[in-house]
Formats: sequence, structure tokens, C-alpha cells
Amino acid sequence: MLKKLNYSDGLLDSYGRRIDYLRISVTDRCNFRCTYCMPERMQFLAKKDILTFQEMTSLCVKFINRGIRKIRITGGEPLVRKGIMGFIKGLSLYLGDGQLEEITMTTNGSLLEETANQLFENGIKRINVSLDSMNKERFFKITRRDNLDQVLKGIYAAKNAGIKIKINTVALKDENIDEIPEIIKWAHSENFDISLIETMPMGEIEGDRFNQYFSLTDMRKILDKHFTFEESNYETAGPSKYFFIEETNGRLGLITPLSNNFCSSCNRIRITATGKLYMCLGQNDNIDFRDIIRTKDVKLFDKAIDIAMRRKPEKHDFLISEKDQKPAVNRHMSVTGG
Repeated sequence: MLKKLNYSDGLLDSYGRRIDYLRISVTDRCNFRCTYCMPERMQFLAKKDILTFQEMTSLCVKFINRGIRKIRITGGEPLVRKGIMGFIKGLSLYLGDGQLEEITMTTNGSLLEETANQLFENGIKRINVSLDSMNKERFFKITRRDNLDQVLKGIYAAKNAGIKIKINTVALKDENIDEIPEIIKWAHSENFDISLIETMPMGEIEGDRFNQYFSLTDMRKILDKHFTFEESNYETAGPSKYFFIEETNGRLGLITPLSNNFCSSCNRIRITATGKLYMCLGQNDNIDFRDIIRTKDVKLFDKAIDIAMRRKPEKHDFLISEKDQKPAVNRHMSVTGG
């Protein structure tokens, strides 16, 4: 049953879920071409359509004023966009006044070696790094780029800078499943958390996601042969269900959008680099905030976000059940940043 909306204590959607987590994609461009994410010849958004960092900051501040407490900067690869440090520094001003709890980032790690210290100094204390293989040949096959050494150097640079790291690994059938136990052991030996993720049907790619998809229910059966799982109460703003692994003394998260969706506890909204607000990762419905933010009309903004809360759906429609299946949404993951 839908609940009556009440905005006096922040953002609540029609299902009574508190929305306090904003993920903003600063660019859809990426220096990798991961096979499950995008084609090699990707058609990116026109630069003229991208919000300026001033506009993005203004948009974020308005959402902070409406109850957003956590912001994750995503892409594409966010660190490829020039001026990103100034944007982060501007947002970090809201960390000290009790409004914003944290600013985090998701990155492929390739540019961390030269940016890690700046990220930490500008308020980024926690990042997620995508890493689907530690084997150079497999890494190249998945990302279409020969950058594994660069990524690992970046990860260690971030660790040395004092940034807390979580590794994100997409489970890919016939590509990295046998390697995942060793990736978990490595991550925990470095005191990194790690989350495993099911591939999601977003945007056209050159392969067939049916051939890539591997249920984490099946992955758990494999991991049970290697590790002892203990239930964990640990939570972040994201969708991971965490477990404590006895043998490695570390945390393992499972992100299961297909085999066991997490929509009932969704606390997130997403903004693209062009200013479109997506209320759900797995739905096409959106509200364009670019023109709204340029009018500088606070009442118009508040009306639009209220409408967005009413339209936020109960759940997504992700499904990978047969070969040659069309993606659930046409946009690629790089547009909304996952």
C-alpha cells in the first residue's frame, strides 16, 4: 500500500523509503571499454549537453537541502573529466556543517596513482574500485585495455593516501568465476572490503549478456567450498548484503539485482551528466533538471523533486533469462553510473 508523502523530514517516496543517497555521474566517458558495460565504439554524450561543474554543484546543494546525506561521484570514469577536483572540493564544504555525511567515488582505478592524495585532501575518504580480474590476459579481455598494472598501482596509492577501499568485481560466466576466491583473499589481505556484482541488462553491447550472466546464488555455492560465511550487520548506503568471512577475516558483499533484488530498501536516486534524474536504475522514467537548475527557481525545483518521489517505482524490471534478449533499459551503465 502506498504511503502518504511527507517531506518535512527529508525525502520519502510513495513506499515509505527514505531517500538520502544521491549518485551523480559527472561524465559518461570512460578510458576502458568493459565488455559487459559498453561496445568498443561507444557513442558518448555531446560535450555541449553536459552540465557544468557549477551547475552540478548547485544541483547537489539543492538536494542536500532536501535531505540528501551521502553523495557518490560516478561516471563513466569520473577522473577523466577535467576540473573534477574543484567540484569535489566545493562539495566537501558541506561535510563539516553536519548536512552531508560523506562524499564517495566509484572509479576503475586507472588514474588513482596521480590523484589519490588530492582526493583524500578534498574529502574523499572512501572509494569503490572496479576490478574484475588480476590476470593480465583476462583483464585485457574484459576491459579491452592493458592497464592492470596501472590500476593496481592506483589502488595502492589510494591505500597509502589513507582512503578506505572496496573492490567491486562483476561475476562473469566463463571469464573470471574460477578466479574470484583468489581475488577475495587478496582484497582481504590488503584490508579491503569486496563486493561481487551480477551483470545488469543496461544498454546494447557487442556480446550477449546471457553468456555473461552468472547468478550470485550459484557463486555462493562455489564460495561455500572455500570460505565460512557469517551474517554481518555491517551496512553502507549501497545495496551490498555483507557477510564476514572467517578464513580471511574480511567482509564480502553480494549485490544481486537479478537473483535477489534489493529494491525494498532502496535509498537512492541518480543524476546523469546532462541533469536527468533517474528514480530507478532499472527503469527509463526520468525528470530533466537541466532547464530547471538554469532557471534558479527553487519552487520549481522542489515541485520537480516532489514529483520524482511520487514516481519512484517499487522495483526495477531487470531480467536475463534467454539468449538475444533486449536490455531492460536502452541507456548504458556509464550514463547513470550504476
